[in-house]
Parts: sequence; structure tokens; C-alpha cells
Amino acid sequence: MEIDVVLPCLDEEAALPWVLERMPSGYRPIVVDNGSADDSVKIATDLGARVLVEPRRGFGAACHAGLLAATSDIVAFMDADASLDPRQLPRVTGPVGAGDADLMLGRRIARSPGAWPPHARAANALLAHRLRRRTGAALHDLGPMRAARRTGLLALALRDRRFGYPLEMVLRAAADGWRIAEAEVDYLPRAGPSKVTGTVRGTVRAIGDMRRVIRETA
Repeated sequence: MEIDVVLPCLDEEAALPWVLERMPSGYRPIVVDNGSADDSVKIATDLGARVLVEPRRGFGAACHAGLLAATSDIVAFMDADASLDPRQLPRVTGPVGAGDADLMLGRRIARSPGAWPPHARAANALLAHRLRRRTGAALHDLGPMRAARRTGLLALALRDRRFGYPLEMVLRAAADGWRIAEAEVDYLPRAGPSKVTGTVRGTVRAIGDMRRVIRETA
């Protein structure tokens, strides 16, 4: 069984070779470029990935463009910044394929002190606490590595196109009675500068998007 892997991308030329070369057999990378000013598109193309260009800026816009382009039964998502190891994708796709879960999230376990800045770790812990209370799912992380069946994801009719997209996916899946679970995955220092969790400003912006999604899905 082949699995499409959606990789939203913004200026990831430093990370893409490592990420794409570690993609497991049977996993097809779909790199969705979201306005890169570097050589991300060329590098991804040269390394054999399917490359899409999404002109609408926003993390969710890139993710959803990849979902719409995917054709496999199971679709996975993960960051393209080398903070997650593609070789661990089976940890999240396996339970979905086996019918043991409808949505699997990768619970990030930092493998070095610099992988997860304290402000981002604290914000994630607070969000996970709210998710547990609202959904009843035993979640500890809004993991960027995740997997679900394509038809189910499309049926969720996700609307957010910014940083609230991953959260909206979990909230709408829970509201529809999906079985949501998580598996541990390594969290590594990303390659290149961070746009979100590496800065307080980026984290605050992401939190704002997520608060809006929580209000709109209440």
C-alpha cells in the first residue's frame, strides 16, 4: 500500500535533502511550496518529490492543497524542516491502516535540549490539556506528524488555512466520533530558522489562530 505524505514547505532548502532521502519505501512525498524564496522547489523536484505550489499563504492552505492532491487511501502529514524523522511515519500510519485508530498523532519527544524551546513546550502542554478536556482523547501533543484516511479528512470540511488547521482537524474529528490516538516520535532540532515555535512572536501568532478555531468550533 502506498501512502501520500504532505509536506508543507516554506524556505526549507537546508532540510529537504535529509527529509526526502529518509522517506520510507511506499511513502510518496508531496511537497507543497508556500512562497519559498530559496531553492526549495528545485531541490524537492530534483530529489523526485511531487511538488505543488500553493499561492495562498498559510500553513493550513499548504496542508489542504496537499490533501486535495493526494490519491492514496491513507494520507500522512509532517513538517519539512527535519525536526521529524520520516522513517518513523509507520508509527502513525500503521494503526490507521490496521483499523485501530481513525486519526493518529505523533507525540513529540525532544531528543536534545534545543529541539523544543520552553515557551513552545509550555504552550503545547496547555493546548493539549484543553484538548483532553474537550475531546476526551488521551492526547499530550498536537503533533505535526499525523495520519488518517483521505476520504474521512475530506469529509471533515476543514476551513482554517492558517496555523489553526491541525487543531481544527482534531476538534472536528473528535466531534464526529473518530478514534484519536498518539504514538511517540522523536523531535529533533530543525534545520534553518523556525517560523513558529522557534520564536515567541511565531508562537503567539499560532496560539491566536488556535484560539480562533476553538471559538469557531465550540
